[in-house]
Amino acid sequence: MRVGIISDLHANLAALDAVLASLGDERVDRVVCLGDVAASGPEPGEVVARLRGLDCPVVMGNADAFVLDPRPTGAEGDAGKVEEIDRWCANQLCPDDSAFLRSFRPTVEIPLEGGARLLCYHGSPRGFDDLIAATTPEKELAPMLAGHRALVMAGGHWHFQMLRRFEDMVLINPGSVGLAYDLLPSGEARVPSRAEYAVLTASGAAMDIAFRRVPYDGAATVRAMFERGMPHAAWWSADWDR
Repeated sequence: MRVGIISDLHANLAALDAVLASLGDERVDRVVCLGDVAASGPEPGEVVARLRGLDCPVVMGNADAFVLDPRPTGAEGDAGKVEEIDRWCANQLCPDDSAFLRSFRPTVEIPLEGGARLLCYHGSPRGFDDLIAATTPEKELAPMLAGHRALVMAGGHWHFQMLRRFEDMVLINPGSVGLAYDLLPSGEARVPSRAEYAVLTASGAAMDIAFRRVPYDGAATVRAMFERGMPHAAWWSADWDR
């Protein structure tokens, strides 16, 4: 069985289309999405339409929850700008799009061969705002995963591809489809023209996890920010490679 795992699409249609083309070559049996679908990018409605066409299970992400209830939080500075972008994204969605987002689940469980399971979430099984990184101490990780066990645990939210062990479980993050990051030596982050995902292959007792990176037209995404009238397009796109 081969499962394509995608996450953090962030309303980036060019990146999602590149990943879907690559997944077609992978010949996966099914796809699962780990959330954050329609926020922080210029094409929320188009990305929702593509995802709905996949007819795959989707996890509720923190950005999905905000788009469904985009009330101002009083955030200022950069956080306030992102909030304005995400409220704009919410206004681009039609009622059917919003109904689709409301169908997203806190966790998704996928049976694998031999009785094993893949458990999917956004931040952690405990909540979509949790962040599981490669460096998260085990004493902090344990309460996030308490009461949940699976051969493979897959989460998003961090936007970095990751594989680590915790007890007898394998934890993975497929990276971000629409908003991947590169950290520079200065500590600054850049958004490369690269879309990320993972493929899990399970056959009996054998398991393989492959991380994929595919190029996409980042310039097209930046153009869409301006053409669609996305707030703070110049500020948001300044860190994007194109």
